[in-house]
Amino acid sequence: MKVLGVILIVVGLLALIYGGIQYTSREKVVDLGPLQVTATQKKNIPLPPIAGGIALVAGVALVVAGRKKP
Repeated sequence: MKVLGVILIVVGLLALIYGGIQYTSREKVVDLGPLQVTATQKKNIPLPPIAGGIALVAGVALVVAGRKKP
């Protein structure tokens, strides 16, 4: 449970700091035999801040729950 809690804390912090996931994709624009033209585009998958906060709180709860053993 501690490992999952730490992972959720890291993911929650990254979601709050960056606000989303950015990635780059290459697309073929023109393909005329030996001549090929590609375009590189940066795309963004937005993550709402509430999702980062929920992941952060859940991660802290799992770490605390994993610490308490009878």
